[in-house]
Amino acid sequence: MPRVARSADRQSRYLSPMTLKIYTRTGDEGDTGLFGGGRVSKDHPRVVAYGDIDELNAVIGQARSVEMMPRIDEVLAPIQRDLFSIGALLATPDLDKMREQLAKALISDERIAQMEQSIDDGEAELEPLKAFIMPGGTPKAAALHVARTVCRRAERAVIRLQHDVEIPQVVIIYLNRLSDLLFVLARVANRRAGAGEVTW
Repeated sequence: MPRVARSADRQSRYLSPMTLKIYTRTGDEGDTGLFGGGRVSKDHPRVVAYGDIDELNAVIGQARSVEMMPRIDEVLAPIQRDLFSIGALLATPDLDKMREQLAKALISDERIAQMEQSIDDGEAELEPLKAFIMPGGTPKAAALHVARTVCRRAERAVIRLQHDVEIPQVVIIYLNRLSDLLFVLARVANRRAGAGEVTW
């Protein structure tokens, strides 16, 4: 027993007060804490929704790392920050209580307008869509198609959650617009790489 105590003491000397440990053991019973207080099961619809947003953020990060295309990646970078904001909103059951802490997590109408402009700019490069397109092509385009499908799943999870709790409507609008943007960017990636599209 004393040996364990000495080990713990030694460890505490190396951890500054600001150090966050990766494991906390607080979720070992299958529940998790929410932003602003309260705990729910890890399969709660709220956790599923922000978990899907987290996955979407990760696959967009993966898409950015594949065959870097600056003009596409510049569009994706702020989206990853937006998704952190959306995750924070979804993880907060009482938005009024945490309004000050969530100040930087707000998604503005201007961001929606910027995404719509990116969609319009992308479509200006493309042939008009006349048939369903098989997901794939270059690794970049394929990764963006995966991100698009994860986005649609996240959107469904958020809408399911919205049946029971109040969710800012801008979150739904953002995800709906984002899936369209990812589809267009996948097509643009193929076109810029000189890859053809396979239609169904």
